[in-house]
Amino acid sequence: MLWAGVNINDVADDLIGVFRDPAILIGIPLALLGAVFMSFGAQYQHRGVMKVERLSDAQGNSGLSGGQLLQLLRRPSWVAGGVMLGLGIACQLTALAFAPLILVQPLGAVSLVITTLLNARVSGHKPTASSIRSIIACVGGILIFVTIAAFVATEQPISETELLTILGLLVIVVVVFALSWWFWMRKHARPLFYIAAAGILYAFVATLAKVVIKNIQSGDFGWLSILCILGLLVAVTLGAYFVQTAYSVGPPDLVIAGLTVIDPIVAVVIGLVILQEAATAGPLALVGFAVAGAIAVYGVISLTRNHPQVISDSRELPFERGSESPGSAR
Repeated sequence: MLWAGVNINDVADDLIGVFRDPAILIGIPLALLGAVFMSFGAQYQHRGVMKVERLSDAQGNSGLSGGQLLQLLRRPSWVAGGVMLGLGIACQLTALAFAPLILVQPLGAVSLVITTLLNARVSGHKPTASSIRSIIACVGGILIFVTIAAFVATEQPISETELLTILGLLVIVVVVFALSWWFWMRKHARPLFYIAAAGILYAFVATLAKVVIKNIQSGDFGWLSILCILGLLVAVTLGAYFVQTAYSVGPPDLVIAGLTVIDPIVAVVIGLVILQEAATAGPLALVGFAVAGAIAVYGVISLTRNHPQVISDSRELPFERGSESPGSAR
C-alpha cells in the first residue's frame, strides 16, 4: 500500500509539474465554471431582449433605446441572465487570481458549445453541418491555444509603463468605437460589429481586472489601480451595451462565439506583447498561437455566414430574390 501511495504521489507531482505554476490547476476549473454560467446567462438575456423588442415593436439593431434598457430591468429572464453573467464574471476574476490571463480567457470557448445546444433546443434551429464545422473551428482553435499557453505561460511583474500603455490603448479603443457607432455604425452595423466591439472591450476588462487583482495581492494599490478600475467600468458599460444590441440582431450562440474568440485573442495579444506572459515561449509556441488564433477567427466568420437561425431569419426579410422574380416562372 505504501508503494502504491508513493507511486500515486509521484504521478500527481509529475502532472502538476507539467505546468509552470500549480495554481493553474485551481484557475482552470474556475474558468470552466464561469463559462457554464456565461452560457446560461447569454441565453436568458437574449430571451429578455427579444421580449422587449416584441413589446416595444422596435428593432434594436441601431442600438437599444433608453426606454428599452429600462424595460429590460423589468424582465425576469433578463435579470436572471444578468445574475448568471455576474456569477460567470466572479468565477473568471477568481480564476485570474490563480492563473495567467492568456490561459484563463480562452477557456470561455467552452460556453460556445453549451450555448449552441441551449439555443438549438429553445429556437428549434438545429445546427447544420456547416455551422458545426464552424463551431469546431472556434473551440478547436481556442483549445489548441490553451494547451500551448498551459505549458509556456508565466506571470511577470507589471510596470507602470505597461499599465499606462494598456490604459492609453483602452482610451483609443473606446473613442474609436463610440465615434464609429454614433456617426455610421448605428445605421449600417451588422451583428459582427457589435460582437467584435464588445469582445475587444471585454478583453481590456479582463486585462485591467488582472492588473487590479495583482496589485491587491502585492499590496500595491495606488492611483494607477484606481484608474484601472475607472477604465474597467467604462469598458464594461460600453461593452455591455454592445452585447445587448448584439442579442437583438443575432442568436446568442453567435454572440458567444464572437466573444469567446475575439475577447481571448485580444487579451492574449495584450498578455504576449505588453505583459510578457509568454516571455519564455519559443518560436514554435508563438507560431502555434498564431495558427490556433487564425483557426478560431475563421470559425467565427464562418459561423456568421452559416448559422441556421441567421439564414432562416434572412429568408424572412421582405426583399425579392432571383428565384422569385416575375420572369423566373416562365
